[in-house]
Amino acid sequence: MDIDGAVAIVTGGASGLGRATVERLAKQGARVHAFDLAFDEGFNDTHPGTAHVVDVCNSDTITSALDRIYETDGHPSILVNAAGKAAPFKRTYGRNGPFSLDVFQRILEINLVGSFNCARLVAEHMAQRETTPRGERGVIIHVASINAFDAPLGTVAYTAAKAGVSGMTLAMARDLAPVGVRVCCIAPGSFETPMLMDAFSGDPSSLLETVPFPNDQLGDPDEFAFLVEHICQNPMLNGETIRLDAAARLK
Repeated sequence: MDIDGAVAIVTGGASGLGRATVERLAKQGARVHAFDLAFDEGFNDTHPGTAHVVDVCNSDTITSALDRIYETDGHPSILVNAAGKAAPFKRTYGRNGPFSLDVFQRILEINLVGSFNCARLVAEHMAQRETTPRGERGVIIHVASINAFDAPLGTVAYTAAKAGVSGMTLAMARDLAPVGVRVCCIAPGSFETPMLMDAFSGDPSSLLETVPFPNDQLGDPDEFAFLVEHICQNPMLNGETIRLDAAARLK
């Protein structure tokens, strides 16, 4: 999939991994549209992407944004599902009682259901595109987490949600193969993002102890975006979840 001239959508594009992806895809010539609940004032003036206020759990807001994108740029060929939300560290049952069912459902709704919701609606637009010489119409890249595989203590909601994101990737790739849409997933480790910093109260240094090498610093969000770029360009990558974690194994 050629990035130059492509129409790309990045959910969670206002910050963190999503924001880095917006910037990298734009540098490669894509017309990038960022979806998020809120943006910094002047985002469109200081960043290459076009901001759309979208709730990934609300189909109407997604559909409205897709209609606007189609009117200006046509059907999208790239979707990066980077919108997500972490949960507080808490065991399924502990001294303060059982884990909140409302919190559990909300974490699954944003991370898992939101990713599926965007994918199904964007895929409808991708299916209407002309194919590339290799028959491609689009690529969807989900964002899971190494939590999906390592399941640290007190992360039951986030782990379940991200395991679901990874788990649906191959099934979705097979579903969308007849229309020429590839589906992959990235499972990042510890990257320096606002969400991670908030989860560790601004001091995630303990995470570096889980990383064999390189372990001098947290991952740079642009390193995540670099993998997004490669997945877009490599037509043999399909149905796969790729760990991007410097060989980290969470405890």
